[in-house]
Amino acid sequence: MLSRDHPLHVPESALLVIDMQNFSAHRDGGAYKGVPDTEFDARFGWFFKTLEQGVIPNIRRLQAACRRSGVEVLYTTIESLTKNGRDRGLDYKRLGFDVPKGSWDGRVIDQLAPEDDEIVLPKSSSSVFISTHIDYVLRNLGIRQLVICGMETDDCVESAIRDAADLGYLVTQVTDACATYSAERHEAALAAIAGHCRQVTTDALLAEMDAAVGTWA
Repeated sequence: MLSRDHPLHVPESALLVIDMQNFSAHRDGGAYKGVPDTEFDARFGWFFKTLEQGVIPNIRRLQAACRRSGVEVLYTTIESLTKNGRDRGLDYKRLGFDVPKGSWDGRVIDQLAPEDDEIVLPKSSSSVFISTHIDYVLRNLGIRQLVICGMETDDCVESAIRDAADLGYLVTQVTDACATYSAERHEAALAAIAGHCRQVTTDALLAEMDAAVGTWA
């Protein structure tokens, strides 16, 4: 029977970290500009607690494991190709998502900073497969299996999973290395996308990789 439930074949796998950048994953990011201090915790306290205590440490573990095994680590960031954002998609213009080329907002957060030769793909739409040449890059790298994590679970992560699945990639979503703005939204998104990927926890994926490669501490 055809299935998406395939363990990773490390030589053909890559880790894709979605939008873990200053704009949206840092308390001082542009996505929260204008939010009064008195309202910040009520609106975003749960989200940042989830990021800081769970998602970021889990992605760091995934990064470390992939780097040790030679698995490619790639990143997407919301960032325009221009300083005035004229190349942004309609939805980003409508939502006011303006991350100028080369800005601090466009950089991956320090805790997850890419190493020197890791690939970072700036995008100006929800799906990295729409506004970048990632499919071309992955195929040149010989990638058939894609591990996806980051934010938001119900937006850019979900879009990447759907498009990757439609393009023929075997996708693994790391459920506790993804985040959105409420537990309800996160769980609903996981349920909605389940048919397009296999879903595992960080611990389960690292154990799987450990058994396959034998190099994890």
